[in-house]
Amino acid sequence: MVKAEGEAIAAGAEAQREETGAQLPRTLLPGATIGVLGGGQLGRMLALSGSAMGYRFVALDPAKDAPCGQVTPQITAAYNDRDAARELARRSDVITYEFENVDAGVAALLTEESYVPQGSALLYTTQHRLREKAAIEAAGVPVAPYRKVGSLAELEAAAADLGLPCVLKTATGGYDGKGQAVIRRPEELAAAFRRVAPGAQADVPELVLEKFIAFQCEISVIAARSASGEVKSFPPAENIHVNNILHLSIVPARVPEEIQRRACELAERIVSGMNAVGLLAVEMFVTEDGELFVNELAPRPHNSGHYTMDACVTSQFEQHVRAICNLPLGDTKLLTPVVMVNVLGEHLDGAVQAACRANEEVSRLGVSPKLHIYGKTESKTGRKMGHINLLCKDTGDGLSWVEQTNLWRN
Repeated sequence: MVKAEGEAIAAGAEAQREETGAQLPRTLLPGATIGVLGGGQLGRMLALSGSAMGYRFVALDPAKDAPCGQVTPQITAAYNDRDAARELARRSDVITYEFENVDAGVAALLTEESYVPQGSALLYTTQHRLREKAAIEAAGVPVAPYRKVGSLAELEAAAADLGLPCVLKTATGGYDGKGQAVIRRPEELAAAFRRVAPGAQADVPELVLEKFIAFQCEISVIAARSASGEVKSFPPAENIHVNNILHLSIVPARVPEEIQRRACELAERIVSGMNAVGLLAVEMFVTEDGELFVNELAPRPHNSGHYTMDACVTSQFEQHVRAICNLPLGDTKLLTPVVMVNVLGEHLDGAVQAACRANEEVSRLGVSPKLHIYGKTESKTGRKMGHINLLCKDTGDGLSWVEQTNLWRN
């Protein structure tokens, strides 16, 4: 009887692996090589953290001087170059990705030729908002009411059903506010449709219409799951956006402890329900009456988790390495209040000066600025060039430093 039950459990696990694209867990100790699909700043910070643990890295990115390639060997090729992907597999003991718009077909190929503990199914799900929302709901976690939209007529019907205001989004792609439009009045429907689905005549690629949630604030939780199933989450960050780009992450989040606890529970439920391996960033809305609605997921290190680099026992990047290599997950305890502020192209020179020289604000407010610059070759307005973690006794002091430094008012 016990043997039969064991065989049934093993068969169920194998069926789940086939369905999700997951692979049997392997424990990889320092000295192993981690291949990274993508060579941006997330890959750079991952490599810097993992190298300190003794791991080697190799990245695949089309840019010749990618941020990750500045600190680790790089294969310079397009993300959909299958020969380059096979070269990455040949040189790596385990492969991960640093952003979710990696070619899912290449990720699937790599699962056949290498060890990709995240699998390709997680990419497939999070690359498409409708699939992502269905997966969140399947985990028993609430999302904002939404409808699938494929034409202007369907948009008009969905808006009448959900009620305005609503947000129209592309089902695929889009970031930092791109690929979406807020609709507040019926006469805005046609213009929003043309903006989000330019050039469309009748049927269009799938769009998503979401009910606008009147939220008190936005928070995010970075949850991690190891290849063997251990799960931990970091303290929630309260996020403030400017022009649809993350401006500040404030930790501890300025919401009741009960909401923080529930947010961590929801994030852990999702990362477990999706059998994710590595990090999963879960963005949420907090309503005035304390309800939580999940907005989006990101299966990778996340901008709102950068505070962990200086303020937690374990950083999100070390945690990701631990998770994909099947090491015990690190302690996620917060050591100090912190405010993370993004440094965009228009802030770069001033932010470097402010963080690297003695100034009245630092001594008067008692903050410790920790500067992180990403090594991007071209500085552009609105482009994320780095961030500063402001360690402080109280997050109000960190926010005052940002305000009084005066760089971020433009």
